[in-house]
Amino acid sequence: MKEIINIKEIIEIKQLDSEYDLQKALMFDRKLRLLAKEDKSLVPIHIKLIDLIHKYEEKNWSDDKSITIAQVEEAEKAEELVEIERKFIQNRKEIIRLKLKSYDMTQQDLGILLDHNKSYMSELINGVTQFSLKDLIIIHRVLNIKLQKLIPTYLQNETRRRVKQSIKKLNKPKLRLRQKDLILN
Repeated sequence: MKEIINIKEIIEIKQLDSEYDLQKALMFDRKLRLLAKEDKSLVPIHIKLIDLIHKYEEKNWSDDKSITIAQVEEAEKAEELVEIERKFIQNRKEIIRLKLKSYDMTQQDLGILLDHNKSYMSELINGVTQFSLKDLIIIHRVLNIKLQKLIPTYLQNETRRRVKQSIKKLNKPKLRLRQKDLILN
């Protein structure tokens, strides 16, 4: 599954390709379940996501005898990475809400600043859709929030894999990703 910028891109996804994709899809499922109640246009996207999850689980987890230790370990690692992302998004959400409160502003007021409607702002704040870099810079400048608190600096699973392969291919001993570069604390 490609990295999702906008939740509406789920409609274009053909399948989940990894345990990381499954864990991300499960996280989106929880969020979409709530958001679809207030924005009915998200219902078809939620249904498609549920279908992707069921197909992946049926293909990879339905036969207990074929599940390997490596598969379980990959699932646990994916769960851990998605939890790190979830915590980052939750922390960012709280920081933004506190700053809005200190300026006597609402999420809707922030939407006016960013030129987004109410439902889209809800998707952004809840991490269902990603903020644009421009949005984050405006939030940084107007609400005086450090960029490190707004922009996740960990690498997505596919990007991490590709960067590691590229570093190996370049054969530069000083060039490397450290463990702390991979995981957000």
